[in-house]
Amino acid sequence: MAKQTGLGDYVAVDDSGGSARDISNDISGGYGINIAQELLETTGLDKSARERLTGMSDGDITFTGTFNAASNKSHDVFKTRTTARTVDIRIGGNSSSNPKMAMEMVIANYNIARDSAGVLTWTATLNLSDGTVPAWSTV
Repeated sequence: MAKQTGLGDYVAVDDSGGSARDISNDISGGYGINIAQELLETTGLDKSARERLTGMSDGDITFTGTFNAASNKSHDVFKTRTTARTVDIRIGGNSSSNPKMAMEMVIANYNIARDSAGVLTWTATLNLSDGTVPAWSTV
């Protein structure tokens, strides 16, 4: 696959009942995917440079969007923070061969803010929940 933009991305997050909800239209400020890898330092006294082993993986995603209280949209998805959620991001859209990241996550925070002009926005951060190493696949 060649270089591409993030235009037309597809984002679905399970609601508290476990149904995937397409919230792509509500995400206006973008999102960030962070796939972290813990590195365990194991440098021996006989070395002049660091030695490391791969430790545990982790993942978190932060979304920013415009408040939408319609049924099955972003507020409906994030207002109840209990239960794990499947987060499914498809870069470039829901078309064949596009990169896809799906993770089981829990909602760490859901914040709503109003600015002085009256714009109502939200941010949500979700963290890996099930111990499965995040991995990219394709649609």
